[in-house]
Amino acid sequence: MAKRDYYDVLGVNKNSSQDEIKKAYRKVALKNHPDRNPDDKEAEDRFKEAAEAYDILGNEEKRRKYDQFGHQAFGAGAGGGGFHGNMNDIFDMFGDIFGGGGGFGGFGGGGARQRQAKGSNLRIKVKLTLEEIADGVEKKIKIRRAKVAEGVTFKTCPTCNGAGQVQQVTNTILGQMRTAATCSTCNGAGKIVDQKPSGVGSDGLERKEEVVAVKIPGGVQDGMQLRVGGKGNEALGGIPGDLIVLIEEIPHDSLTRDGENLHYELTLSFPDAALGTSVEIPTVSGSVKINIDKGTQPGKILRLKNKGLPSVQGYGRGDQLIHINVWVPKNLSNEEKKTLEGLKESKNFEPNPGKSDKGFFDRVKEMFS
Repeated sequence: MAKRDYYDVLGVNKNSSQDEIKKAYRKVALKNHPDRNPDDKEAEDRFKEAAEAYDILGNEEKRRKYDQFGHQAFGAGAGGGGFHGNMNDIFDMFGDIFGGGGGFGGFGGGGARQRQAKGSNLRIKVKLTLEEIADGVEKKIKIRRAKVAEGVTFKTCPTCNGAGQVQQVTNTILGQMRTAATCSTCNGAGKIVDQKPSGVGSDGLERKEEVVAVKIPGGVQDGMQLRVGGKGNEALGGIPGDLIVLIEEIPHDSLTRDGENLHYELTLSFPDAALGTSVEIPTVSGSVKINIDKGTQPGKILRLKNKGLPSVQGYGRGDQLIHINVWVPKNLSNEEKKTLEGLKESKNFEPNPGKSDKGFFDRVKEMFS
């Protein structure tokens, strides 16, 4: 079943402000909250759908991508898109919007739900060459993450009685609003350490080295972040955090990146430009030989189709653009000077650009067409 447009889900339009989007999400979430609609699967689905829509439209960067590419902007492997959390995560987000806990009473529902403790995220930087970015790559990364030590046992937190939260009930015009704060004794885990081996801290965690295989899709860009679920630090009685992988692009010796396109500066000698030649140039998939036509003018741009980088959203592949420069020698021998002096009067050496010889602005326009 196709996803509904996120703007339709929240009842807003593409010109709506962030404040209007937040208010719209608040309205839809309140109407379909599971506590107001017990045992109503359709209402729960609408609640989740609204959370997914707000996760995208409530974030300026994600919203720009969605406006440009739609749901396909958040395909698998790109490190974002949609709302991939569980109901606890949605309740957390709902609670953040209302300034308190996600559950509320007075509507015949089951009250506030316990938020499952989640470990902290780990962040690591991965450097990639253009060649790796061109094809995608799997990187094996060594990390140190906090894990529950072997032999640790737990007991129910006496402060929150295992709920992970300390709750308060406030009377409002909507009925009783239940707000919740994370228990300061167990930090939301609902459990505390009962027994632990010697050498392990009071939190029952120890840091261990682990090798994680991270699949990086082709076309990623410098500054992008990928999320590897469950490979962050563990939490007592909860779920592990995530591993956030920050992409750093290593500059190429010869190629310059511009989105999915690559640029290469090729400098020819005057004889080669005039007589024509063949040269080898680098690409991200290895060297290729290209032919240079006789009479090639400086500033001409050659295009190698599909020799650029793939789109991270999966929309095809860019090109490699070759910018022709012609080297004019700065120092000439007397014999070379005489040769050129003898050619000055030749009609073939008089500037005579034709309609096919494009000017600078035409070449720039062609490059981006």
